[in-house]
Order: sequence, then structure tokens, then C-alpha cells
Amino acid sequence: MDNLHYESDEEADENLQYQYERDEEADDEVGGDYPVDYDVDEYGETLREKNYTLMNEEEIAKLEEDYITEVSTVLSISVSDACLLLPHFNWRVNDLQDEWFADEDKVRDRVGLLKKPVVDHSAAGDLKLTCGICFDEYDYSSTGSVSTILTASCGHPYCRDCLAGYISTSINDRGPACLMLRCPEPKCSAAIGPDLIQNVLLMSEKKEKDLYDKYKRYLLRSYVENHKKIKWCPAPNCEYAIHFYGVGEMVSYDVSCACSLKYCWNCTEESHRPVDCKTVKKWLLKNEDDSQNGKWIMVNTKPCPKCNRSIEKNLGCNHMTCRSPCRYEFCWYCLGPIRSGCHCKGFSRVKSVKENVAEIDRRKAKRDLERYIHYYERWANNERSKKKAIEDFEKVKTLHIGKLGDLQENTVEHLYNFIIEAWQQIIECRQVLRWTFVYGYYLTEEEEQTKQEFFEWLQGHAEYSLEQLHNRAESELHSFLDSPNDIKDSKFINFKRNLTSLTKVTGNYFNKLARALEEGL
Repeated sequence: MDNLHYESDEEADENLQYQYERDEEADDEVGGDYPVDYDVDEYGETLREKNYTLMNEEEIAKLEEDYITEVSTVLSISVSDACLLLPHFNWRVNDLQDEWFADEDKVRDRVGLLKKPVVDHSAAGDLKLTCGICFDEYDYSSTGSVSTILTASCGHPYCRDCLAGYISTSINDRGPACLMLRCPEPKCSAAIGPDLIQNVLLMSEKKEKDLYDKYKRYLLRSYVENHKKIKWCPAPNCEYAIHFYGVGEMVSYDVSCACSLKYCWNCTEESHRPVDCKTVKKWLLKNEDDSQNGKWIMVNTKPCPKCNRSIEKNLGCNHMTCRSPCRYEFCWYCLGPIRSGCHCKGFSRVKSVKENVAEIDRRKAKRDLERYIHYYERWANNERSKKKAIEDFEKVKTLHIGKLGDLQENTVEHLYNFIIEAWQQIIECRQVLRWTFVYGYYLTEEEEQTKQEFFEWLQGHAEYSLEQLHNRAESELHSFLDSPNDIKDSKFINFKRNLTSLTKVTGNYFNKLARALEEGL
């Protein structure tokens, strides 16, 4: 936990200033006013050694094709048969090979790969076969690929139109289950593979390329969803996936997609350093759980002593009257009957009223609810601050940078990268700060006694550093836009140097803070 523990706020400020001055000296050594690249990507992520690769559908399809070809070669089967086998085994090649070489016939029966057809047809050219769906007769050819009547490996004959309707309905209605498509004959278990589906959908007069592409997409998604190291981006309509190859207990799962979404690869939720995925799941479920409503009822209401209906005190008087048909009258303090005379207002009387179990539970629930609300409000507030920062960042990119260039008569856009990097760092730090409140909420009672004060100090200093950076990036930039004369003198050069250095110092502090919390302080 280097550079995280300071004795006072004054010492913290001195340390921040010391780091700032060191960065200024480093800038002087490398050339002063030239832009300094602190390895921040366009999504606001401080770049570390990447442990993932972004892949589009074409790149994934190439991996899938290599996978299928390898299985086809090893098992000495067709590519179409390999496409049928792999989804049945969830694309686990080792399991498939073990079972195949142990008992090939058993695997074939399970998948529907028949060695011999159930119905054998002669190769005679004038043979007529009856479609098993429409019962019309058609000429059969065992050699022509555009035959009017077709069969799967079982030999049951179906005309092209009927088979096309059967396959189309399966793809549209059954979704991914179309990868396990079987012969329409009720008692037949023969599989309908990609080669027959391609023949039916693409070789017919009414070509249905979109439907065949949909089938291939189901096959591709089946490959990705069963791959241990590849996952689709969770953003709506995003067609990218991320191949993650990081290993180790302390590996960071934060990834950035080409669609601009930054998220945790492991749980596909938003980036949530410094808390782990299990804690995130608990927190999100807690926010949706109706039990919080129950706690509110327990804290803010009391049961009627007669009918036990929950009653909320919404007026100043302590004389309570239950709703119809009960209409029981009682004292809010002691729940005693009003009509016989309530005497709980005296000090000695209050002391003599014993707290029952329900009252103790109510007070505990109140403390728990207040603690939850404390952390939830700050967690939600930082989310709103982050969204506002993203909105302001868009204005900076689309309006303010262009205006600065016009005022300085400068067309070199990268000279303003330091402003972009500062806003990206603000957004990233806001996200980390947000999830530190979840970390604080889930501290155990023992950890609260030993770590709470230190944790809150670190958190407070992080918030202070972030507010400094946010204020400088926002207020000082606007001052130059409002006073064009200042932008051409040394004030803007100093603004650039100060903002660049503060961006780096704040980013380093937050990285160390997140790492310290991940390691348990």
C-alpha cells in the first residue's frame, strides 16, 4: 500500500503537491510543452498490459472453422457431422474424443448420425418417391444436388418445399434448438445437418440466404457461449466478443469493447473495482429485493395490539386509532390502551416497560436500514455524477476542443489530448469511487472495528483528489473559453502542465487505492 497512509490532511496535500512537482520536473526533462502520453485509452481506461483481445464475428467464425476442421480430421468424419457433434458436447473436444473412441456407435445414436439409412433407395433414374409430409410423388435422383426430393441420413424422403418449410419453422421458432434438428418422421432420430440445411435453403428456387445466415449465427453463438475464454459483449446489438486470457487470483477483469462499453468480463456487469463479482451480485440483488420494503415497514410502523395490522404514525398526536373494522385505540409509545389511561410518559414508568423481542428487532432493523441507505445514497450519487461527467465529456469533445482550436488558430487536434485524458480519468475514478461504498457496506463487524476509520480516510482523500481534478478540468477550461485573451499567454501553458500532472497523480492514487482494497487493506 505505497503512498496511501498519511497522518493528516495536511500531509496528504503535501504529498499530492510533491508528486505534482515531480511530474513537472519530469515534463521539463522530456521537453516541456509537448503532449505527454500517459497511456489512457479512448474509453477512459488507464492502460495496463492487456490480457484480452477484441474479436468481431468474422474472426470468431475463423476460430470456429478451425475448431470444426480439427475435429473432422481427428475423427475422420465430414465437416457437417462435426458441426452436429460439437454442440451436443458443448464444444468440449476432449469429452467428444474420449466418448467417440470409447464407443462410437453410442455417440452416433445419441446425436443421430446413422451409418446406414433406415430406408434404402435405388439409384434408378425413373424411381418415384412419396413425400412424407404432402404425400405427393416426385422423381428421385441420388446424384443431383438440386433434386426435387431429399433425404437425411435415414433415407426418409421429403420434397424440397416441405423440407424447406420444416427447417424454416424450426430456425424461426425454436431458436438455438435448431442445431439439434431431427428428421420429421416421428419415430426417426436421424439428425438434419448443415449440409442438408444449406442445400434446402440455398439451392432452391426461393433462396433463403437470410435464414441460412441465421442458422450459421446460432452455430457461431453456440461456439462462443460454450467457450471458456470468449464471451459476447453484453451491450444491445453489439456483435463483438472478447477473448480473455488472463490468469491468476488478482487478475483484472476490466475490459473495453469497440462499442464503448466498459465492463467486467467475468460477470458482464459494469466495471466494479475494487469489489469482486460475488459482492456485486449480492449488492444488486439487495437493491432489487423486496425485503428492504419490509425493513422500512418494520422501522416506520408498529402493529396494532389487537389485530396486528401495521400502522404508520403520520400526525403529531400519540393517540392511535386502528382502521375499520378494528378501531382499537392505543398509545404509540407503549402500545397500551388509551381508554384505561396511558401512563407511559413518566420517566419511571418508561423504565418499567420491558422491551419485547419485536421492539429490539425493530431497532436493529432501523440501524441496518439507515446503514444501507447511507451507502446506497452515496453509491447512487456517484453514478449520477459519472453520467453527468460523461455528458460534459461529450460537450468537451464536440464543442470545447473545436472552440479552443479556433481561438488559438490551431488545427492540430492532438495538442488538446491532455483535456480528453483528464475527463477520461474523471469518469474512470468516479466509477471506482462509486464501488468503494459497496466495499464499505460489506465490511464485517470485525473489519469495521479495525479498518473502518482507515478505509474512510482513504476514501475521503480519493474523493478530495477527484474533486480537485474535476474542478480544474471543468472550471478552468471554461474560464479560457470565456476569456479568449488568456488562452494565448502563459496561463494556458500552465493550465496544460497542471492538468496533465494532476491527471496522472489522481489516476495513480486511485489505482493504488483499488489495489489495496482488493488485497484487503
